[in-house]
Order: sequence, then structure tokens, then C-alpha cells
Amino acid sequence: MITGGCQCGAVRFRVDGDLGEASICHCRMCQKATGGLFGPYVGVEVGELIWTRGVRKRFQSSNKVWRGFCEACGTPLTWEHAGGLTSVMIGALDDPAAARLTVQLGSPSRLACVDDISGLPVHEPTEPRAAAHLASIVSLQHPDRDT
Repeated sequence: MITGGCQCGAVRFRVDGDLGEASICHCRMCQKATGGLFGPYVGVEVGELIWTRGVRKRFQSSNKVWRGFCEACGTPLTWEHAGGLTSVMIGALDDPAAARLTVQLGSPSRLACVDDISGLPVHEPTEPRAAAHLASIVSLQHPDRDT
């Protein structure tokens, strides 16, 4: 079963079916909606997306698209097209690795730095400075499972 939800746990969902196409969109609207370099989405069948806790709020970002989010913590949850296409945010899945990216969209707004990500230095969590920082964090985030 595929499940997911927001950071605080107020809104939860499950997908009663298979995940569809997974994409990242570089358009400016997706950058602003996610606060990120791009928007990562995976398609779901509308009738197979079941809200199991709470109610998502929606913002109409264009004449064709609504974006679902948690009103309590602000986590982006969905991209919902007026034509019936629906996607959930890959990062909102309890197991984001379940979505395998297959396509990129919105190339004109793509930030050049995206191409450089794989070449950036990585601070492993076992390095002393990183380990000390991580040890000091007390997560208030909802766990990646239904509770």
C-alpha cells in the first residue's frame, strides 16, 4: 500500500492502486509552489487517492491547476488539473523511493545549478561535524507511517 502525508501528520492519504508517471517540473509556478528548485510529482488515479486523515486545503494557482497543501504545516501535497489529472508530491510519500522519475518538464525555467547537484561535495552524516549537528536535532516531524 502506498501512503503519505504532511510533515505534521494532520493530513494523510493512501493510494489504492499503482503510481503513475513521476516527473519533475522546472516551471516557475512549480518552483514557487514548492519553494524548491523544481516540483517533484507522481501521478495517481483520482479515484484511487483516498484522504485518510484531515482535509487538504487547495490554492488555485492557474485557470487549470489547484495545489493541495496542509493548512497546519504548509506541506505541499498535490497538483490537481481541471482535466482530471492528479499528482501527489513525491516527498510527501512515506516511501519516496517508490516513485521513479521518468521525465522533466518546464525546461525554460530550469535553473542551471540543477545540473551541478551531482558534482557538489557531500557531507556524510558520519563526519564529525555533521554527526554532532544531527545528534542535537529532536525531530517533531510525523513519522513516515500511519499512526
